[in-house]
Amino acid sequence: MSGALERFVDRYYRRRPVNATFTGVHTYDHQLPDWSPLALAALDDEMDTLSAELSAAHPAALSARAYRDDADLLDAELARAFLEIQRAENATVHSVRGNPSLWTGEAIFSVIALMIRDFAPLEARIEAAAARLDAIPGFFAQAAETLGHTALSPHWTAKAMRECAGALLLLDVGIRKWLTSGAPTPAVAGRCLAAAAHARVAFEQFILWLRDRPPAPDTTMACGPELYDVLLARGHQCRQSRAGLLAEARQRFAEERARLDAMARDTAGSWRAAQGQLAADHPTPGEYLDTFTRTWAACRECANSNDVVTWPEWPIRYAPFPAWTRDAAPYLYYLHYRSPAPFDPYRVYDYVVPSLPEEARAAETHLRAWNTSVIKLNHVVHHGAVGHHVQNWHAYHRAPSRIGRIAAVDCASRIGMFCGGTMAEGWACYATGLMEELGFLSPIERVSEQHSRVRVLARAIVDIELHQGTMSFEGAVQFYTDRVDMSPDAARAEAVKNSMFPCTAVMYWLGTQGILDLRETVRSKRGSRFSLKEFHDELLGYGSIPVPFVARMMGAGDA
Repeated sequence: MSGALERFVDRYYRRRPVNATFTGVHTYDHQLPDWSPLALAALDDEMDTLSAELSAAHPAALSARAYRDDADLLDAELARAFLEIQRAENATVHSVRGNPSLWTGEAIFSVIALMIRDFAPLEARIEAAAARLDAIPGFFAQAAETLGHTALSPHWTAKAMRECAGALLLLDVGIRKWLTSGAPTPAVAGRCLAAAAHARVAFEQFILWLRDRPPAPDTTMACGPELYDVLLARGHQCRQSRAGLLAEARQRFAEERARLDAMARDTAGSWRAAQGQLAADHPTPGEYLDTFTRTWAACRECANSNDVVTWPEWPIRYAPFPAWTRDAAPYLYYLHYRSPAPFDPYRVYDYVVPSLPEEARAAETHLRAWNTSVIKLNHVVHHGAVGHHVQNWHAYHRAPSRIGRIAAVDCASRIGMFCGGTMAEGWACYATGLMEELGFLSPIERVSEQHSRVRVLARAIVDIELHQGTMSFEGAVQFYTDRVDMSPDAARAEAVKNSMFPCTAVMYWLGTQGILDLRETVRSKRGSRFSLKEFHDELLGYGSIPVPFVARMMGAGDA
Protein backbone atom coordinates (compact mmCIF):
# COMPACT_ATOMS: atom_id res chain seq x y z
CA MET A 1 0.00 0.00 0.00
CA SER A 2 1.04 3.58 -0.55
CA GLY A 3 2.18 5.76 2.33
CA ALA A 4 -1.06 7.73 2.28
CA LEU A 5 -3.14 4.57 2.58
CA GLU A 6 -0.89 3.17 5.30
CA ARG A 7 -1.39 6.36 7.31
CA PHE A 8 -5.16 6.12 6.84
CA VAL A 9 -5.26 2.51 8.05
CA ASP A 10 -2.97 3.28 10.98
CA ARG A 11 -5.13 6.23 12.08
CA TYR A 12 -8.30 4.17 11.63
CA TYR A 13 -7.15 1.64 14.23
CA ARG A 14 -5.39 4.14 16.48
CA ARG A 15 -8.49 6.35 16.74
CA ARG A 16 -10.88 3.37 17.01
CA PRO A 17 -9.23 0.87 19.39
CA VAL A 18 -12.40 -1.14 20.00
CA ASN A 19 -12.92 -1.55 16.25
CA ALA A 20 -9.30 -2.69 16.10
CA THR A 21 -9.93 -5.43 18.66
CA PHE A 22 -12.96 -6.72 16.77
CA THR A 23 -10.90 -6.69 13.55
CA GLY A 24 -8.05 -8.70 15.07
CA VAL A 25 -5.58 -5.84 15.46
CA HIS A 26 -4.54 -6.10 19.10
CA THR A 27 -2.10 -3.23 19.53
CA TYR A 28 -4.76 -1.15 21.28
CA ASP A 29 -6.63 -3.79 23.30
CA HIS A 30 -6.03 -1.88 26.53
CA GLN A 31 -7.45 1.43 25.29
CA LEU A 32 -10.77 3.23 24.81
CA PRO A 33 -11.19 5.95 22.19
CA ASP A 34 -10.72 9.59 23.12
CA TRP A 35 -14.02 11.33 22.34
CA SER A 36 -13.40 14.48 24.33
CA PRO A 37 -14.28 17.75 22.56
CA LEU A 38 -10.61 18.56 22.04
CA ALA A 39 -9.85 15.11 20.60
CA LEU A 40 -12.89 15.23 18.29
CA ALA A 41 -11.79 18.59 16.93
CA ALA A 42 -8.31 17.16 16.31
CA LEU A 43 -9.89 14.13 14.63
CA ASP A 44 -11.84 16.39 12.26
CA ASP A 45 -8.61 18.15 11.29
CA GLU A 46 -6.80 14.84 10.93
CA MET A 47 -9.48 13.50 8.60
CA ASP A 48 -9.18 16.61 6.41
CA THR A 49 -5.41 16.10 6.21
CA LEU A 50 -5.72 12.40 5.40
CA SER A 51 -8.26 13.11 2.68
CA ALA A 52 -5.96 15.66 1.06
CA GLU A 53 -3.03 13.21 1.21
CA LEU A 54 -5.11 10.46 -0.38
CA SER A 55 -6.27 12.77 -3.16
CA ALA A 56 -2.70 13.86 -3.87
CA ALA A 57 -1.38 10.29 -3.95
CA HIS A 58 -4.35 8.70 -5.72
CA PRO A 59 -6.52 11.19 -7.63
CA ALA A 60 -10.07 10.04 -8.36
CA ALA A 61 -10.31 7.99 -11.54
CA LEU A 62 -12.67 8.65 -14.43
CA SER A 63 -13.54 5.02 -15.12
CA ALA A 64 -14.68 2.05 -13.09
CA ARG A 65 -12.13 -0.05 -14.94
CA ALA A 66 -9.30 1.91 -13.32
CA TYR A 67 -10.62 1.12 -9.84
CA ARG A 68 -11.08 -2.53 -10.74
CA ASP A 69 -7.47 -2.87 -11.88
CA ASP A 70 -5.77 -0.91 -9.07
CA ALA A 71 -6.50 -1.91 -5.46
CA ASP A 72 -4.72 1.16 -4.07
CA LEU A 73 -6.80 3.46 -6.23
CA LEU A 74 -9.97 1.69 -5.12
CA ASP A 75 -9.01 1.85 -1.44
CA ALA A 76 -8.12 5.54 -1.71
CA GLU A 77 -11.58 6.30 -3.10
CA LEU A 78 -13.27 4.24 -0.38
CA ALA A 79 -11.09 5.86 2.29
CA ARG A 80 -11.90 9.38 1.05
CA ALA A 81 -15.60 8.53 1.11
CA PHE A 82 -15.27 7.12 4.64
CA LEU A 83 -13.57 10.28 5.86
CA GLU A 84 -16.14 12.49 4.15
CA ILE A 85 -19.12 10.77 5.72
CA GLN A 86 -17.42 10.55 9.13
CA ARG A 87 -16.72 14.28 8.96
CA ALA A 88 -20.32 15.02 7.98
CA GLU A 89 -21.80 12.71 10.60
CA ASN A 90 -19.55 14.06 13.34
CA ALA A 91 -21.10 17.49 12.91
CA THR A 92 -24.56 16.15 13.86
CA VAL A 93 -26.33 14.65 16.84
CA HIS A 94 -26.14 11.26 15.10
CA SER A 95 -22.54 11.02 16.25
CA VAL A 96 -20.97 10.81 19.69
CA ARG A 97 -21.75 14.52 20.01
CA GLY A 98 -25.45 13.72 20.43
CA ASN A 99 -26.13 10.00 20.92
CA PRO A 100 -25.38 8.56 24.40
CA SER A 101 -25.98 4.99 23.21
CA LEU A 102 -22.79 5.17 21.15
CA TRP A 103 -20.88 5.84 24.37
CA THR A 104 -22.48 3.05 26.40
CA GLY A 105 -22.12 0.57 23.53
CA GLU A 106 -18.44 1.40 23.06
CA ALA A 107 -17.70 1.10 26.77
CA ILE A 108 -19.35 -2.27 27.36
CA PHE A 109 -18.26 -3.91 24.11
CA SER A 110 -14.68 -2.81 24.67
CA VAL A 111 -14.71 -5.44 27.43
CA ILE A 112 -16.95 -8.02 25.74
CA ALA A 113 -14.60 -7.99 22.73
CA LEU A 114 -11.93 -9.41 25.05
CA MET A 115 -14.23 -11.94 26.72
CA ILE A 116 -15.78 -13.81 23.80
CA ARG A 117 -12.76 -14.74 21.66
CA ASP A 118 -9.66 -16.74 22.52
CA PHE A 119 -7.25 -14.73 20.38
CA ALA A 120 -4.75 -14.56 23.27
CA PRO A 121 -4.21 -16.37 26.59
CA LEU A 122 -6.95 -15.67 29.11
CA GLU A 123 -4.68 -13.82 31.53
CA ALA A 124 -3.50 -11.42 28.80
CA ARG A 125 -7.09 -10.66 27.87
CA ILE A 126 -8.02 -10.16 31.53
CA GLU A 127 -5.21 -7.64 31.91
CA ALA A 128 -6.38 -5.75 28.81
CA ALA A 129 -9.95 -5.81 30.12
CA ALA A 130 -8.81 -4.41 33.45
CA ALA A 131 -7.10 -1.53 31.66
CA ARG A 132 -10.26 -0.73 29.71
CA LEU A 133 -12.42 -1.03 32.81
CA ASP A 134 -10.09 1.40 34.58
CA ALA A 135 -10.62 3.84 31.70
CA ILE A 136 -14.44 3.74 31.77
CA PRO A 137 -14.95 6.39 34.52
CA GLY A 138 -12.81 8.86 32.54
CA PHE A 139 -14.61 7.85 29.33
CA PHE A 140 -17.99 8.74 30.82
CA ALA A 141 -16.54 12.00 32.12
CA GLN A 142 -15.69 12.73 28.47
CA ALA A 143 -19.28 11.84 27.54
CA ALA A 144 -20.66 14.40 29.99
CA GLU A 145 -18.30 17.02 28.56
CA THR A 146 -18.94 16.20 24.89
CA LEU A 147 -22.71 15.78 25.16
CA GLY A 148 -22.81 18.76 27.51
CA HIS A 149 -26.18 20.40 27.98
CA THR A 150 -27.52 19.20 24.62
CA ALA A 151 -31.11 17.98 24.71
CA LEU A 152 -31.03 14.25 23.93
CA SER A 153 -33.56 12.05 22.20
CA PRO A 154 -35.41 10.21 24.97
CA HIS A 155 -35.51 7.12 22.74
CA TRP A 156 -31.72 7.11 22.40
CA THR A 157 -31.31 7.84 26.10
CA ALA A 158 -33.61 4.93 26.99
CA LYS A 159 -31.50 2.62 24.84
CA ALA A 160 -28.31 3.85 26.53
CA MET A 161 -29.81 3.29 29.97
CA ARG A 162 -30.85 -0.24 29.03
CA GLU A 163 -27.28 -0.92 27.91
CA CYS A 164 -26.06 0.38 31.26
CA ALA A 165 -28.34 -2.13 32.97
CA GLY A 166 -26.76 -4.89 30.93
CA ALA A 167 -23.30 -3.59 31.81
CA LEU A 168 -24.10 -3.75 35.52
CA LEU A 169 -24.96 -7.44 35.15
CA LEU A 170 -21.85 -8.17 33.11
CA LEU A 171 -19.52 -6.36 35.48
CA ASP A 172 -20.76 -8.25 38.51
CA VAL A 173 -21.74 -11.89 37.99
CA GLY A 174 -20.45 -12.01 34.42
CA ILE A 175 -16.91 -10.91 35.19
CA ARG A 176 -16.69 -13.38 38.09
CA LYS A 177 -17.79 -16.27 35.87
CA TRP A 178 -15.28 -15.25 33.22
CA LEU A 179 -12.42 -15.12 35.70
CA THR A 180 -13.26 -18.59 37.01
CA SER A 181 -13.35 -20.03 33.47
CA GLY A 182 -9.55 -20.21 33.65
CA ALA A 183 -6.80 -19.92 36.24
CA PRO A 184 -5.51 -16.34 36.30
CA THR A 185 -3.15 -15.40 39.09
CA PRO A 186 -4.87 -13.92 42.15
CA ALA A 187 -3.19 -10.57 41.46
CA VAL A 188 -4.51 -10.36 37.88
CA ALA A 189 -8.00 -11.53 38.88
CA GLY A 190 -8.08 -9.11 41.81
CA ARG A 191 -7.07 -6.16 39.67
CA CYS A 192 -9.79 -6.98 37.15
CA LEU A 193 -12.44 -7.30 39.87
CA ALA A 194 -11.40 -3.96 41.37
CA ALA A 195 -11.51 -2.28 37.97
CA ALA A 196 -14.94 -3.83 37.30
CA ALA A 197 -16.25 -2.45 40.59
CA HIS A 198 -15.10 1.07 39.69
CA ALA A 199 -16.59 0.71 36.20
CA ARG A 200 -19.93 -0.38 37.71
CA VAL A 201 -20.04 2.82 39.74
CA ALA A 202 -19.32 4.80 36.57
CA PHE A 203 -22.22 3.10 34.75
CA GLU A 204 -24.54 3.77 37.71
CA GLN A 205 -23.54 7.44 37.75
CA PHE A 206 -23.99 7.69 33.98
CA ILE A 207 -27.57 6.39 34.37
CA LEU A 208 -28.26 9.17 36.87
CA TRP A 209 -26.66 11.72 34.54
CA LEU A 210 -28.79 10.53 31.62
CA ARG A 211 -31.98 10.80 33.66
CA ASP A 212 -31.34 14.51 34.14
CA ARG A 213 -30.86 15.29 30.43
CA PRO A 214 -33.50 17.51 28.84
CA PRO A 215 -35.48 15.58 26.18
CA ALA A 216 -35.12 16.60 22.56
CA PRO A 217 -38.18 16.58 20.28
CA ASP A 218 -38.56 13.59 17.96
CA THR A 219 -37.87 15.80 14.97
CA THR A 220 -34.19 15.92 15.96
CA MET A 221 -33.95 12.20 15.21
CA ALA A 222 -34.06 12.98 11.48
CA CYS A 223 -30.61 13.62 10.03
CA GLY A 224 -32.01 15.75 7.19
CA PRO A 225 -31.74 15.28 3.42
CA GLU A 226 -28.27 16.83 3.11
CA LEU A 227 -26.50 14.28 5.32
CA TYR A 228 -28.65 11.45 3.99
CA ASP A 229 -27.60 12.23 0.43
CA VAL A 230 -23.93 12.24 1.43
CA LEU A 231 -24.35 8.82 3.02
CA LEU A 232 -26.20 7.52 -0.02
CA ALA A 233 -23.83 8.86 -2.66
CA ARG A 234 -20.50 8.52 -0.87
CA GLY A 235 -21.14 5.69 1.60
CA HIS A 236 -23.18 3.42 -0.67
CA GLN A 237 -21.78 4.84 -3.93
CA CYS A 238 -25.37 4.98 -5.18
CA ARG A 239 -26.08 7.19 -8.19
CA GLN A 240 -29.85 6.94 -7.91
CA SER A 241 -31.55 9.87 -6.19
CA ARG A 242 -33.23 9.62 -2.83
CA ALA A 243 -36.57 10.48 -4.46
CA GLY A 244 -36.08 7.82 -7.12
CA LEU A 245 -35.21 5.19 -4.53
CA LEU A 246 -38.25 6.06 -2.43
CA ALA A 247 -40.61 5.85 -5.39
CA GLU A 248 -39.19 2.47 -6.41
CA ALA A 249 -39.28 1.13 -2.85
CA ARG A 250 -42.91 2.17 -2.43
CA GLN A 251 -43.91 0.51 -5.70
CA ARG A 252 -42.05 -2.70 -4.89
CA PHE A 253 -43.45 -2.70 -1.35
CA ALA A 254 -47.03 -2.66 -2.65
CA GLU A 255 -46.23 -5.48 -5.07
CA GLU A 256 -44.43 -7.64 -2.51
CA ARG A 257 -47.10 -7.07 0.15
CA ALA A 258 -49.79 -8.19 -2.30
CA ARG A 259 -47.68 -11.23 -3.16
CA LEU A 260 -47.27 -12.04 0.54
CA ASP A 261 -51.02 -11.91 1.11
CA ALA A 262 -51.64 -14.15 -1.91
CA MET A 263 -48.97 -16.67 -0.87
CA ALA A 264 -50.22 -16.76 2.71
CA ARG A 265 -53.82 -17.20 1.56
CA ASP A 266 -52.91 -20.05 -0.78
CA THR A 267 -50.65 -21.79 1.74
CA ALA A 268 -52.34 -21.26 5.09
CA GLY A 269 -55.53 -19.24 4.54
CA SER A 270 -54.11 -15.93 5.79
CA TRP A 271 -50.87 -14.35 6.97
CA ARG A 272 -51.99 -14.69 10.59
CA ALA A 273 -52.68 -18.40 10.09
CA ALA A 274 -49.30 -18.75 8.39
CA GLN A 275 -47.62 -17.17 11.41
CA GLY A 276 -49.34 -19.75 13.60
CA GLN A 277 -48.12 -22.60 11.42
CA LEU A 278 -44.57 -21.25 11.42
CA ALA A 279 -44.53 -20.97 15.23
CA ALA A 280 -45.98 -24.44 15.68
CA ASP A 281 -43.32 -26.05 13.47
CA HIS A 282 -40.39 -26.13 15.87
CA PRO A 283 -37.84 -28.63 17.19
CA THR A 284 -38.49 -30.70 20.27
CA PRO A 285 -36.51 -29.65 23.34
CA GLY A 286 -34.10 -32.52 22.80
CA GLU A 287 -33.52 -31.53 19.15
CA TYR A 288 -33.16 -27.77 19.71
CA LEU A 289 -29.41 -27.23 19.43
CA ASP A 290 -28.82 -30.07 16.97
CA THR A 291 -31.38 -28.59 14.57
CA PHE A 292 -29.04 -25.66 13.87
CA THR A 293 -26.16 -27.96 13.01
CA ARG A 294 -28.22 -30.32 10.83
CA THR A 295 -29.80 -27.41 8.95
CA TRP A 296 -26.39 -25.82 8.37
CA ALA A 297 -25.06 -29.08 6.90
CA ALA A 298 -28.14 -29.42 4.67
CA CYS A 299 -27.74 -25.83 3.44
CA ARG A 300 -24.10 -26.43 2.57
CA GLU A 301 -24.97 -29.67 0.75
CA CYS A 302 -27.70 -27.93 -1.25
CA ALA A 303 -25.45 -25.05 -2.29
CA ASN A 304 -22.55 -27.33 -3.16
CA SER A 305 -24.62 -29.87 -5.07
CA ASN A 306 -26.04 -27.03 -7.17
CA ASP A 307 -22.54 -25.54 -7.58
CA VAL A 308 -23.62 -21.95 -6.92
CA VAL A 309 -20.69 -20.54 -4.91
CA THR A 310 -17.30 -21.52 -3.54
CA TRP A 311 -17.99 -22.62 0.04
CA PRO A 312 -14.76 -22.93 2.04
CA GLU A 313 -13.91 -25.32 4.85
CA TRP A 314 -14.76 -22.84 7.60
CA PRO A 315 -17.37 -24.53 9.81
CA ILE A 316 -19.72 -22.99 12.33
CA ARG A 317 -20.33 -24.46 15.78
CA TYR A 318 -23.72 -23.58 17.24
CA ALA A 319 -23.26 -23.19 20.99
CA PRO A 320 -25.07 -21.60 23.96
CA PHE A 321 -24.15 -18.09 25.04
CA PRO A 322 -21.00 -18.05 27.21
CA ALA A 323 -22.01 -18.22 30.86
CA TRP A 324 -20.29 -14.90 31.54
CA THR A 325 -22.28 -12.87 28.97
CA ARG A 326 -25.59 -14.76 29.12
CA ASP A 327 -27.40 -12.52 31.61
CA ALA A 328 -26.30 -9.25 30.03
CA ALA A 329 -26.88 -10.22 26.39
CA PRO A 330 -30.62 -9.39 26.19
CA TYR A 331 -29.87 -5.78 27.16
CA LEU A 332 -27.19 -5.23 24.53
CA TYR A 333 -26.40 -5.19 20.81
CA TYR A 334 -25.28 -8.77 21.31
CA LEU A 335 -25.18 -10.56 17.97
CA HIS A 336 -25.69 -14.31 17.67
CA TYR A 337 -23.34 -14.27 14.68
CA ARG A 338 -20.70 -11.63 15.14
CA SER A 339 -18.37 -11.59 12.15
CA PRO A 340 -15.04 -13.35 12.78
CA ALA A 341 -12.09 -11.00 13.15
CA PRO A 342 -10.31 -10.94 9.77
CA PHE A 343 -6.84 -11.05 11.31
CA ASP A 344 -7.46 -13.67 14.01
CA PRO A 345 -7.04 -17.37 13.09
CA TYR A 346 -10.05 -19.72 13.22
CA ARG A 347 -10.76 -23.35 12.49
CA VAL A 348 -14.29 -23.45 13.86
CA TYR A 349 -16.28 -20.33 14.71
CA ASP A 350 -18.90 -20.20 17.47
CA TYR A 351 -22.40 -19.03 16.61
CA VAL A 352 -24.08 -18.38 19.96
CA VAL A 353 -27.76 -18.93 20.73
CA PRO A 354 -29.80 -18.77 23.95
CA SER A 355 -30.06 -21.93 26.00
CA LEU A 356 -33.47 -23.55 26.20
CA PRO A 357 -35.28 -22.59 29.44
CA GLU A 358 -35.71 -25.42 31.90
CA GLU A 359 -39.35 -24.68 32.76
CA ALA A 360 -41.67 -26.43 30.27
CA ARG A 361 -43.95 -23.50 29.47
CA ALA A 362 -41.02 -21.10 29.01
CA ALA A 363 -39.29 -23.69 26.82
CA GLU A 364 -42.35 -23.98 24.59
CA THR A 365 -42.55 -20.19 24.25
CA HIS A 366 -38.88 -20.08 23.32
CA LEU A 367 -39.22 -22.87 20.76
CA ARG A 368 -42.19 -21.17 19.10
CA ALA A 369 -40.07 -18.01 18.69
CA TRP A 370 -37.00 -20.02 17.61
CA ASN A 371 -39.00 -22.21 15.28
CA THR A 372 -37.74 -24.24 12.32
CA SER A 373 -38.24 -21.37 9.88
CA VAL A 374 -36.38 -18.86 12.07
CA ILE A 375 -33.52 -21.30 12.54
CA LYS A 376 -33.26 -22.07 8.83
CA LEU A 377 -33.82 -18.64 7.28
CA ASN A 378 -32.19 -16.37 9.85
CA HIS A 379 -29.66 -18.31 11.87
CA VAL A 380 -28.46 -20.66 9.14
CA VAL A 381 -28.95 -19.30 5.63
CA HIS A 382 -28.77 -15.54 6.28
CA HIS A 383 -26.12 -15.48 8.99
CA GLY A 384 -24.20 -18.66 9.70
CA ALA A 385 -24.08 -20.37 6.32
CA VAL A 386 -24.18 -19.18 2.71
CA GLY A 387 -25.03 -15.62 3.78
CA HIS A 388 -22.73 -13.66 6.08
CA HIS A 389 -20.30 -16.46 6.92
CA VAL A 390 -19.45 -17.37 3.33
CA GLN A 391 -19.33 -13.70 2.32
CA ASN A 392 -16.96 -12.93 5.18
CA TRP A 393 -14.57 -15.69 4.11
CA HIS A 394 -14.44 -14.37 0.53
CA ALA A 395 -13.88 -10.82 1.81
CA TYR A 396 -11.11 -11.85 4.21
CA HIS A 397 -9.25 -14.25 1.91
CA ARG A 398 -9.88 -13.07 -1.65
CA ALA A 399 -10.49 -9.32 -1.72
CA PRO A 400 -7.58 -7.28 -3.13
CA SER A 401 -9.04 -4.24 -1.34
CA ARG A 402 -7.74 -3.85 2.19
CA ILE A 403 -10.84 -1.86 3.09
CA GLY A 404 -12.98 -4.58 1.51
CA ARG A 405 -11.54 -7.03 4.05
CA ILE A 406 -12.41 -5.02 7.15
CA ALA A 407 -15.33 -2.71 6.35
CA ALA A 408 -18.15 -5.05 7.42
CA VAL A 409 -16.63 -6.20 10.71
CA ASP A 410 -19.25 -6.04 13.48
CA CYS A 411 -18.11 -3.55 16.11
CA ALA A 412 -19.68 -2.07 19.24
CA SER A 413 -22.78 -0.46 17.72
CA ARG A 414 -22.47 -1.06 13.96
CA ILE A 415 -20.06 -2.29 11.32
CA GLY A 416 -16.59 -0.79 11.12
CA MET A 417 -17.08 1.19 7.91
CA PHE A 418 -20.34 2.35 6.41
CA CYS A 419 -19.29 1.31 2.90
CA GLY A 420 -19.41 -2.39 3.82
CA GLY A 421 -23.16 -2.50 4.37
CA THR A 422 -24.72 -3.04 0.96
CA MET A 423 -22.49 -6.03 0.20
CA ALA A 424 -22.66 -7.63 3.65
CA GLU A 425 -26.40 -7.27 4.15
CA GLY A 426 -27.31 -7.30 0.47
CA TRP A 427 -25.59 -10.65 -0.06
CA ALA A 428 -27.08 -12.18 3.11
CA CYS A 429 -30.62 -11.20 2.06
CA TYR A 430 -29.92 -12.30 -1.51
CA ALA A 431 -28.65 -15.66 -0.19
CA THR A 432 -32.01 -16.55 1.37
CA GLY A 433 -33.68 -15.84 -1.98
CA LEU A 434 -31.04 -17.94 -3.71
CA MET A 435 -31.73 -20.90 -1.45
CA GLU A 436 -35.43 -20.48 -2.18
CA GLU A 437 -34.60 -20.69 -5.90
CA LEU A 438 -32.75 -23.94 -5.22
CA GLY A 439 -35.80 -25.47 -3.52
CA PHE A 440 -34.33 -25.42 -0.02
CA LEU A 441 -37.42 -23.82 1.55
CA SER A 442 -40.74 -25.48 2.29
CA PRO A 443 -43.97 -23.76 1.11
CA ILE A 444 -44.60 -22.21 4.52
CA GLU A 445 -40.96 -21.09 4.77
CA ARG A 446 -41.34 -19.39 1.40
CA VAL A 447 -44.19 -17.36 2.94
CA SER A 448 -41.87 -16.36 5.80
CA GLU A 449 -39.16 -15.36 3.32
CA GLN A 450 -41.70 -13.28 1.42
CA HIS A 451 -42.55 -11.45 4.65
CA SER A 452 -38.84 -10.70 5.03
CA ARG A 453 -38.87 -9.04 1.59
CA VAL A 454 -41.80 -6.90 2.69
CA ARG A 455 -40.01 -5.96 5.91
CA VAL A 456 -36.80 -5.03 4.09
CA LEU A 457 -38.69 -2.72 1.73
CA ALA A 458 -40.62 -1.20 4.63
CA ARG A 459 -37.36 -0.42 6.41
CA ALA A 460 -36.03 1.28 3.28
CA ILE A 461 -39.16 3.44 3.06
CA VAL A 462 -39.02 4.40 6.75
CA ASP A 463 -35.30 5.09 6.55
CA ILE A 464 -35.70 7.59 3.71
CA GLU A 465 -38.92 9.20 4.88
CA LEU A 466 -37.95 9.52 8.53
CA HIS A 467 -34.66 11.21 7.77
CA GLN A 468 -35.92 13.53 5.06
CA GLY A 469 -38.67 14.65 7.44
CA THR A 470 -41.73 13.33 5.59
CA MET A 471 -42.57 10.69 8.21
CA SER A 472 -42.60 11.23 11.97
CA PHE A 473 -41.13 8.79 14.45
CA GLU A 474 -44.61 7.75 15.60
CA GLY A 475 -45.63 7.51 11.95
CA ALA A 476 -42.76 5.08 11.39
CA VAL A 477 -43.90 2.94 14.32
CA GLN A 478 -47.45 2.96 12.94
CA PHE A 479 -46.25 2.04 9.45
CA TYR A 480 -44.45 -1.01 10.82
CA THR A 481 -47.43 -2.17 12.89
CA ASP A 482 -50.09 -1.52 10.25
CA ARG A 483 -48.29 -2.48 7.05
CA VAL A 484 -45.69 -5.04 8.18
CA ASP A 485 -47.58 -6.65 11.08
CA MET A 486 -44.83 -6.01 13.60
CA SER A 487 -45.70 -6.04 17.29
CA PRO A 488 -45.75 -2.54 18.87
CA ASP A 489 -42.53 -3.25 20.80
CA ALA A 490 -40.70 -4.59 17.75
CA ALA A 491 -41.94 -1.68 15.63
CA ARG A 492 -40.72 0.89 18.14
CA ALA A 493 -37.33 -0.80 18.53
CA GLU A 494 -36.93 -0.89 14.74
CA ALA A 495 -37.85 2.78 14.38
CA VAL A 496 -35.36 3.74 17.10
CA LYS A 497 -32.61 1.83 15.30
CA ASN A 498 -33.58 3.47 12.00
CA SER A 499 -33.37 6.90 13.62
CA MET A 500 -29.94 6.31 15.15
CA PHE A 501 -28.24 5.18 11.95
CA PRO A 502 -29.50 7.07 8.88
CA CYS A 503 -29.20 5.46 5.45
CA THR A 504 -28.49 2.10 7.08
CA ALA A 505 -31.84 0.29 6.83
CA VAL A 506 -31.98 1.07 3.11
CA MET A 507 -28.76 -0.85 2.46
CA TYR A 508 -30.45 -4.26 2.81
CA TRP A 509 -32.76 -3.62 -0.12
CA LEU A 510 -30.24 -1.52 -2.04
CA GLY A 511 -27.68 -4.31 -1.85
CA THR A 512 -30.07 -7.18 -2.56
CA GLN A 513 -31.74 -5.50 -5.52
CA GLY A 514 -28.35 -4.37 -6.79
CA ILE A 515 -27.09 -7.97 -6.83
CA LEU A 516 -30.25 -9.23 -8.55
CA ASP A 517 -30.05 -6.51 -11.21
CA LEU A 518 -26.33 -7.11 -11.71
CA ARG A 519 -26.89 -10.85 -12.11
CA GLU A 520 -29.38 -10.30 -14.92
CA THR A 521 -27.14 -7.77 -16.64
CA VAL A 522 -24.13 -10.10 -16.50
CA ARG A 523 -26.26 -13.07 -17.60
CA SER A 524 -27.49 -11.09 -20.60
CA LYS A 525 -23.95 -10.02 -21.55
CA ARG A 526 -22.36 -13.46 -21.15
CA GLY A 527 -25.17 -15.52 -22.61
CA SER A 528 -24.33 -19.23 -22.77
CA ARG A 529 -21.01 -18.51 -21.01
CA PHE A 530 -22.80 -17.33 -17.85
CA SER A 531 -22.07 -19.38 -14.73
CA LEU A 532 -23.90 -18.62 -11.49
CA LYS A 533 -20.95 -19.82 -9.43
CA GLU A 534 -18.46 -17.71 -11.38
CA PHE A 535 -20.74 -14.69 -11.02
CA HIS A 536 -21.10 -15.17 -7.26
CA ASP A 537 -17.38 -15.78 -6.74
CA GLU A 538 -16.48 -12.72 -8.79
CA LEU A 539 -18.96 -10.58 -6.88
CA LEU A 540 -17.81 -11.78 -3.46
CA GLY A 541 -14.16 -11.46 -4.45
CA TYR A 542 -14.43 -7.67 -4.26
CA GLY A 543 -14.97 -7.89 -0.51
CA SER A 544 -17.29 -5.73 1.59
CA ILE A 545 -17.53 -2.67 -0.61
CA PRO A 546 -20.62 -0.96 -2.05
CA VAL A 547 -22.65 -3.12 -4.43
CA PRO A 548 -23.35 -0.19 -6.81
CA PHE A 549 -19.59 0.37 -7.08
CA VAL A 550 -18.97 -3.34 -7.73
CA ALA A 551 -21.69 -3.31 -10.38
CA ARG A 552 -19.88 -0.55 -12.24
CA MET A 553 -16.57 -2.40 -11.96
CA MET A 554 -18.16 -5.59 -13.27
CA GLY A 555 -19.34 -3.68 -16.32
CA ALA A 556 -22.98 -3.13 -15.47
CA GLY A 557 -22.72 0.64 -15.34
CA ASP A 558 -20.78 3.36 -17.03
CA ALA A 559 -17.21 2.43 -17.88
